[in-house]
Amino acid sequence: MKPIYFIADLHLSETYPELTALFNDFMQNKAQEAQAVYILGDLFDFWIGDDETSPLISQVKHQIKNLTEKGIACYFIHGNRDFLLGKKFAQDCGLTLLPDYHCVDLYGVKTLICHGDTLCIDDVKYQQFRRKVHQKWRQRLFLCLPLKVRLKIAEKIRAKSKQDKQYKSLDIMDVNLAFTAQMVKAFGVERLIHGHTHREAIHQEETYTRIVLGDWRKDYASILEVTENGYRFI
Repeated sequence: MKPIYFIADLHLSETYPELTALFNDFMQNKAQEAQAVYILGDLFDFWIGDDETSPLISQVKHQIKNLTEKGIACYFIHGNRDFLLGKKFAQDCGLTLLPDYHCVDLYGVKTLICHGDTLCIDDVKYQQFRRKVHQKWRQRLFLCLPLKVRLKIAEKIRAKSKQDKQYKSLDIMDVNLAFTAQMVKAFGVERLIHGHTHREAIHQEETYTRIVLGDWRKDYASILEVTENGYRFI
């Protein structure tokens, strides 16, 4: 059977064309052999609305559409940077939007997938911020603003986030293992796949396997391949 691929935290932007080149290479080669591709958030470095246009956005849409038109399913879970990516973008390229937590059967193994930011409950300030920006009325209000205004707001938020990270411990920015175990138990799964923390690893926890997708860098793309024979990073 064909493999299923999982990626996250590409943080595509015009600033780093080498990341876009890696994405294009993956979509034009490995992904062409896939049964499905799951993008678990932060495909883009930030997203200010489906009405934004750029050569980068056009490229990404083209690559996804090229897969979906061939019958290769592409799924997307919102990240903390691109949580405003909406229905129009998805419709334009055939992408299927999934909820924050989603269960999928991977060759007989029930698996929970998510971006991962919701598991980092020790980062109290971020969770407070997340609750605010995920309020539908705030999102509607933000999307009503002119594109240039939204861009300036997004740049300020991104700059503050980068500054705040310098003063946070690595433990705070990682998942809370007790809460994560509770979520795994609540969904009744054997495996969890998530991104967000940028710490590529496979953890054998007490009652389940936790696979963490890494971020993409100019010379490295973190891609999880799952087949009927198992899983591996390629």
